[in-house]
Amino acid sequence: MPKFKIKIDSDALLDIQEATDWYNKQLAGLGSRFQKQVKQQINSLKMNATNYSIRYNDVRCMTIKRFPFLVHFTIENSTSTVKVFAVIHTSRNPAIWEEKRKS
Repeated sequence: MPKFKIKIDSDALLDIQEATDWYNKQLAGLGSRFQKQVKQQINSLKMNATNYSIRYNDVRCMTIKRFPFLVHFTIENSTSTVKVFAVIHTSRNPAIWEEKRKS
């Protein structure tokens, strides 16, 4: 039985789509592999979200295997929900998404 529900913000979905499109332009099928890996790992948060430590404010980050991206998420214990608000390249400053998350 899953411990948490997953809610993915539209901004995070856009992050995933933009990265998928970029990877597909680099190599046919690579974007699909990226998207499958991200989806699999985000789904794993249903059971293990609390295994990730808080990186800044109340935000936790999960590294995407084989791709230089981090999933930025929070846990809302009152609703047992993991809220994914960004999937960003590791070279980008997370402060950009912190401002978006507040709005």
